[in-house]
Amino acid sequence: MSAAPEREAWRPEAIVGRLVILRRHRTENLRAFIKWYSDPEVARLTRYQQTPLSHEEVQRFFYARVMGSDFLAMAIHDRDTDRLIGTCAFSQLDGDNGSTLFHITIGEHDAWGHGYGTEATALMVEHAFARLGLHRVALSVFEFNARAIRAYQKVGFVEEGRARQAILRDGRYWDEIHMSILAPEWEARRVRR
Repeated sequence: MSAAPEREAWRPEAIVGRLVILRRHRTENLRAFIKWYSDPEVARLTRYQQTPLSHEEVQRFFYARVMGSDFLAMAIHDRDTDRLIGTCAFSQLDGDNGSTLFHITIGEHDAWGHGYGTEATALMVEHAFARLGLHRVALSVFEFNARAIRAYQKVGFVEEGRARQAILRDGRYWDEIHMSILAPEWEARRVRR
């Protein structure tokens, strides 16, 4: 891949799955972001700092990254109810090397453990490889976030390294795990199904 994908392909209006629909974010989604990123448990799972973001920090993040053009940020909606339950994104698109970083947050606690995050991750990975022609999708996750690690493994991500004892939580140090999936691995999994 020699250049970044066309903006039309990069930023679809929607990606539809069995459990979730991924849609472009709208400005009114800021309310949900303030709720999610002000939540101490969401902060524990997603931030290096031990405190939640302030409302002003959430606003800056939302307008610069979520609504900005350098990220592909998609709102995660429960397909049955259309309820907004989370967000996922690609950042650091490297068209020359065919790679990107993946991020996801399921912000609504009652949506945890129902497969929404796994499916949203799978939909984004499929978008990266089948539509954007990328070669590698990478992510980082804290070692104590076992639910997220299982979801990533179900989609086909493999551990490729660790930043040892990179984060202090719950009175001890934990590793930050680096994972990735490559296009040939994704394709092989798709063929086996």
